[in-house]
Amino acid sequence: MSDSRPDTPSSGPDDAAEAPTPSAVSTPTVFVLFGATGDLAARMVIPAFGALAKQGLLPDNWRLIGNGRGHQTDDEFREHVKGVLDKAKTGLSGRQWRTFSASLRFAGGGFTEADPGDLADVVAEAKDDLGSDDVQLVHYIALPPSTFESYTKALAAHGLADRARVVYEKPFGTDSESFERLDKLVLSIFPEERVFRIDHFLGKEATQQLHVLRFNNRMMEQVWNRYHVAAVQIDIPETLGVSNRAGFYDETGATLDMLVTHQLQVMAEVALEPPVDSSPEALLEAREAVLKDFRPMSPDEAVLGQVEGYRDIDGVADDSQTDTFVAAKVWIDNDRWEGVPFLLRTGKQLKESHQHVTLVLRRPQTRGFGERPPRPETIAFSLAGNGTVAATVTAQRPGAPGDLVPGSLLLDLEDLPRAEPLPAYASLLRDVLAGDRALFTTATGLREAWRVAAPLLANRPPVQPYAPGSWGPEAAKEIAAPHGWLAQHSLES
Repeated sequence: MSDSRPDTPSSGPDDAAEAPTPSAVSTPTVFVLFGATGDLAARMVIPAFGALAKQGLLPDNWRLIGNGRGHQTDDEFREHVKGVLDKAKTGLSGRQWRTFSASLRFAGGGFTEADPGDLADVVAEAKDDLGSDDVQLVHYIALPPSTFESYTKALAAHGLADRARVVYEKPFGTDSESFERLDKLVLSIFPEERVFRIDHFLGKEATQQLHVLRFNNRMMEQVWNRYHVAAVQIDIPETLGVSNRAGFYDETGATLDMLVTHQLQVMAEVALEPPVDSSPEALLEAREAVLKDFRPMSPDEAVLGQVEGYRDIDGVADDSQTDTFVAAKVWIDNDRWEGVPFLLRTGKQLKESHQHVTLVLRRPQTRGFGERPPRPETIAFSLAGNGTVAATVTAQRPGAPGDLVPGSLLLDLEDLPRAEPLPAYASLLRDVLAGDRALFTTATGLREAWRVAAPLLANRPPVQPYAPGSWGPEAAKEIAAPHGWLAQHSLES
């Protein structure tokens, strides 16, 4: 390892920029980031640390230790982190970067039950640097799910689990059986209140707007049921491919990477009954309660796809059956949602990227004044960025009696005063610091999600090929019949 003091960056924003406000977190904290030089850490986790640093939300005294199989000096790791933050356009000033980078360390040599590599020694040094016996240790396992058991055992074997918090990336398990085995192991080492199973979609402020807008606006509250809603679509197509993380992705696929981990949780956020109060704990309880009403998925109501060329990617088997696309229909057996299909779609290398929850409204019962447009009225919520709410309406074209045309009412939440949300990963890291698990999935909630997905995972339909840049397999259109996938017709598309 090199000297712990970083070099001054050769260039950067104005050093005179105002330093961030002091952190509200006073407990000295040591973060350990497993997979620190990997794709997930570069895309999500390290930029989240940068965002917290920019807003002064990191602890007053902290260290971030990157861990990996290879060996790097502290300064080499700092250069890596600086490159990641520059690419993410985090916007740290020169002064902020020097303060931030002084807390970065690297521990190479891997980490196993038999051999901790450099990590145990570097953690001990970091605690000594912080000069306190009361140090909060936080482990972030940003690695494929196949590693979770071995790394958890290694944390216990080397005395790094005591009083520590641990963050697991998704998916937490790969089926019901592996989930139960992993959960049993984790809870034999960490108490539940110190386990953070991440779902960054729940950390999105735009996702949290779903219950805020629903329960604070009468016009939405009144239609939020089967009497007014014909279908609900949770649509998360991506133009992004998987070439940079093919090894991870081929272990999971779209169903595990997105549907089980994210979309069922967002579905619960949409479908939950009114919480007993406005506390985060009550919201979590309501979300988990409605998951128990989800009917197990039928393979006959699901379509799996694989984008053409996927098997040519390095790290993917020539005969891989991994799904890069899934569309499925899910039902909820309770009074509010009986008979309303929830339609979930996600996939890689599709025509567009967006993240929408769309309530498809039933036709009005009263007789119309003209021929209505073919598409139904909707209330659509974008989960990207600050979020957007768009309600389609039917109106008469001025000067043309009886000529009905669709219109839209749009609220861009970025237009609200002082709208400065944290990125989802930064928001969730802040909650880890505070010990707030309201936006994380509990063992109970995940157990229900695996129960719902179990029939599909046990009897997977064959993957159907689709062209890059398309909307996926043609058969997926039938999942959303008779309305079709409506988010692709929204104002953002």
